Amino acid sequence: MAKRAAPEVNAGSMADIAFLLLIFFLVTTTIEKDSGINRKLPPMEDNTEPPVIKQKNIFTVLVNKKDDLLVEDEPMAIKDLRQAAIEFLDNNGDGSCKFCQGKKDEKSSDNPDKAIISLKNDRETSYAAYISVQNELVAAYNVLRNRRALELGASKGFPKMNFTEMQALHKDVRWNGNKKKLKALIDQIKLEIPQKLSEVVE
Repeated sequence: MAKRAAPEVNAGSMADIAFLLLIFFLVTTTIEKDSGINRKLPPMEDNTEPPVIKQKNIFTVLVNKKDDLLVEDEPMAIKDLRQAAIEFLDNNGDGSCKFCQGKKDEKSSDNPDKAIISLKNDRETSYAAYISVQNELVAAYNVLRNRRALELGASKGFPKMNFTEMQALHKDVRWNGNKKKLKALIDQIKLEIPQKLSEVVE
C-alpha cells in the first residue's frame, strides 16, 4: 500500500504578514519621552564681569547623597523649607522693597531682586528628593508672587486673581480679555519678584 504524502502548509506569505504587522505596530505605537524639567536660561552675554553678590543675599540649600537636607548649614525638614525660603526672599533687609512684609533682618537678604537661592545636590541624590526640594523652592516664589498679584490685580482690572491664575488665563486661547494688559502685569510681578534659583551638581 502506497504512503500518502503529508499535506504542506504554504508559508510563502507568512513573511509578508509578519512584515506588515511589524510596520503596523511601529506606526501605531507611541513611545513616551522624558521631557525633563523646563528651565529658561538667561541669554549669553559677552565680556561681562560677574556681579558682586553679598553672602547674606545667598540662601544655600544642600541635598546630600543620603537625601538629607541642609539649609544655611543647618539640618531642616523638607516641610519647613518653603516657609524658610519665603522669609529669606521677603526679608527686605535694606528697606527698599515697598511691598515686602519680612522681618527686615540685616543679616538676611536685602530685597527679592537681590535674593538668590542656591540649590546644590550630590550626584547620588535621589531624583525624588531633588524634585521635592525644587518644588518647595519654586512654591516659595509662587506664594510671594500670588500675594503680590492679589495686591496689584484690583487696581489693574484683575481683582481676586493670584499670579498662577493670571498665567493660566493668559495662556487660555478661549479668553477674550485684555491679554496685553494682563501680560504687562505678569511681567511686572516677575520683575519685582524674580526667580533667581541657582542649581549646582557636586
